[in-house]
Amino acid sequence: MYNIKTSAGEVPIDVPRDRDGSFEPQVVPKRQTDVSSMEGKVLAMYARGMSQRDISSTIDDIYGFKLSAGQISNITDCVLDELNEWQNR
Repeated sequence: MYNIKTSAGEVPIDVPRDRDGSFEPQVVPKRQTDVSSMEGKVLAMYARGMSQRDISSTIDDIYGFKLSAGQISNITDCVLDELNEWQNR
């Protein structure tokens, strides 16, 4: 069990055992422990008006791994309260 750093704090992840080194992670690259920069990129695209599916497609095109619309929704949900406050000011 390893911990990765996100903008919401540390999150434990379970890394499968891979004796021959053939496993290639899709969301968190090998030996990476900080994914907060990816969250920032997702939030920046969301702030520019991109849909969750467009963000998913862009992440796949640029970085070569897939984030589902649901995963992107989980990232963008953390700013909804602030967004609503700003819209209702």
